[in-house]
Amino acid sequence: MKDGFLKVAAATPRIRVADCAYNTARVEELIGEAAEQGVSLCVFPELVLTGYTCGDLFLQQALLDAAQDGLNRILQSSARIPMVVVIGLPVQAGNALYNCAAVCYKGQLLGLVPKQNIPNYSEFYEVRHFTSGAGMPTRTVSLCGQSVPLGVDLLFRCRTMPGFVLGCEICEDLWVPVPPSARLAEAGATVLVNLSASDELIGKAAYRRQLVSGQSARLACGYVYADAGLGESTQDLVFSGHDLICENGTVLAESERFTTGLIVSELDIGRLVHERRRMNTFAQSSAPMTEITFDLPMHDVRLTRTFAKTPFVPDDRADLQARCEEILHLQAVGLATRLRHTRAKSAVIGLSGGLDSTLALIVTVHAFDILGWKRSGIQAVTMPCFGTTRRTKSNAEQLAEAYGTTLRCVDIKAAVEQHFADIGHDPEQLDVTFENAQARQRTYILMDIANQQGGLVIGTGDLSELALGWATYNGDHMSMYGVNASIPKTLVRDLTAFEASRAPEPLQRVLLDVLGTPVSPELLPPKDGEISQKTEELVGPYELHDFFLYYMLRFGYPPRKLYRIAVRAFDGVYERAIIKKWLVTFIRRFFMQQFKRSCLPDGPKVGTVTLSPRGDWRMPSDAVSEIWLREAENLN
Repeated sequence: MKDGFLKVAAATPRIRVADCAYNTARVEELIGEAAEQGVSLCVFPELVLTGYTCGDLFLQQALLDAAQDGLNRILQSSARIPMVVVIGLPVQAGNALYNCAAVCYKGQLLGLVPKQNIPNYSEFYEVRHFTSGAGMPTRTVSLCGQSVPLGVDLLFRCRTMPGFVLGCEICEDLWVPVPPSARLAEAGATVLVNLSASDELIGKAAYRRQLVSGQSARLACGYVYADAGLGESTQDLVFSGHDLICENGTVLAESERFTTGLIVSELDIGRLVHERRRMNTFAQSSAPMTEITFDLPMHDVRLTRTFAKTPFVPDDRADLQARCEEILHLQAVGLATRLRHTRAKSAVIGLSGGLDSTLALIVTVHAFDILGWKRSGIQAVTMPCFGTTRRTKSNAEQLAEAYGTTLRCVDIKAAVEQHFADIGHDPEQLDVTFENAQARQRTYILMDIANQQGGLVIGTGDLSELALGWATYNGDHMSMYGVNASIPKTLVRDLTAFEASRAPEPLQRVLLDVLGTPVSPELLPPKDGEISQKTEELVGPYELHDFFLYYMLRFGYPPRKLYRIAVRAFDGVYERAIIKKWLVTFIRRFFMQQFKRSCLPDGPKVGTVTLSPRGDWRMPSDAVSEIWLREAENLN
């Protein structure tokens, strides 16, 4: 439960129809297995103690008494287990019979939630036996020797983990136009559970998966779906035990159909709370609800869910190809629209032969193709200086030629040396002034060529560089339109590789060589003709920084949690000390360099994480990082 993680399980036991003692024993076995795995919330199917397919036996008092006896036995056997268990059974209250979810914790019945939408069509005939709980005011009933609230407006809040608020619905409740879970989520439920007995039909599993994952996305919640399975009557139907655990649109765990047992994963309650906090359109209900509290002991949760090392990049190859094509098109359409609106006659790019400027050129070429303009209107300017290597200069020249753009070479050595003389800087002193003078000289030239050609300077800097402030203020930091502003470095590489995969020779060969070139600003003299200044040796691996950037901005993870999931994601790649070192670097630079992001040029947003001061990230340039740094520096 620490760091906002809650281990949950959906459980489908093999049952016997109307054999409550047998079914109770199987439920107890799975509760025991869940406890061994550290589960804090375990959900069982609809009417699991009796079986869903009992038919008119539901009207027999013997069955109802046996179900109550089974629940009582479970309450006793689980009294020492710190786990919320949600169990389906029929409950008689007054003259009505309700299909209920019983919420249990350490021997106590916290509440009974009746099913609201009772199906009576096709293969379903529940109205014959059960009464809907819809519109029923919450009341107190006696069950298993306890006084228990029965109603549809029950919320169960954990005092020790306030973000964990539980709401229940049952099977058909999810399949209606406005499920009860929507109202429960509006009232504060972050975890919704569904006790289901959904029979299997051709194509139904895919629809069920979409329904559950989609509801978790709409409600920004965790959704645990426990389905009836083997042992239910096959007289007319077949049940598959299709269990699902979803979080905000992502399927975390899914059972194989026609199996029994547990599926287990961890819901990130902290992430869900952050998601709702940032979405001011997430409705807040003022409808009265009955809140029942309980206390789960705080403990470390052993994580089984995975965290992608490159969260900006899909793991699936087909998804990656489609994502790259869409992103390139978004970038190109944004630039094409800006070029048309400003009535620009050309586009000017500082082409270094490195990764970022190559991607900017690719995007500009596609924008010109969209507009139907001749690619010769793209001014690709290479500006060699002290750190330029033959490899990158050659690649820049070949890229410009292969794409049919206009290549201009402006050697800036003499201009920079004159600048050093003007400001009294010793050119042998290879410091930040030595480096930044070159970057600013290049931007100065690009801006004037753009004026000369009636065009726009196309920015090349990417999202990762903006996060770290790895850009020269009013140098490569500035442009007239930054096409890469929302593209992290890990994605820049894949976009370029995608372009290479569909490019003809010799363009493909050049793009592949660019991909094989170390990332460098090339502002320091080379050694033996090779790049001497390698960015990732100075500021750290971009895959780590992109990982930190994504989870800190997108989900508000604090340093402790960033470190924990990074250790898991990069197990065997980086040692803990290395991860901590670069996390501290990331936090320090992210806060210190905000002033560069506060005056960024326009650029297209293509993903959920961007740093535009006009859109997704608004932060004062003098914000203090002490809270984050103190936590990061004390990690172990």
